[in-house]
Amino acid sequence: QVQLVESGGGLVQAGGSLRLSCAASGRTFSSYAVAWFRQAPGKEREFVAAINWSGSSTLYADSVKGRFSISRDNAKNTVYLQMNSLKLEDTAVYTCARRPMGAATTAPGWYEYWGQGTQVTVSS
Repeated sequence: QVQLVESGGGLVQAGGSLRLSCAASGRTFSSYAVAWFRQAPGKEREFVAAINWSGSSTLYADSVKGRFSISRDNAKNTVYLQMNSLKLEDTAVYTCARRPMGAATTAPGWYEYWGQGTQVTVSS
């Protein structure tokens, strides 16, 4: 059974930074792509960033390009999302997901395992 546990969320002022972590169980974590999605109240879930199995390829939503950075440490079974220059509109529940394949993609339907999410709130 694969489990994904997010951490690092919290309350931050606009312009500030947070780093989210997604810790995964399972020996074969390094074989699979991982992505971050977010969902704000009253809005649909949206793609944020994804990383392939080796970390050599990344994808970002246009809204976070240049501000967010996704990375992974396969030795620690962990994927990170560094979020800088946070804006009020970044407020959402952020959830990580693992795909049963190595290539990253933006479509949530391709991801099999999901965490419970961590709340990020950006204040003015």
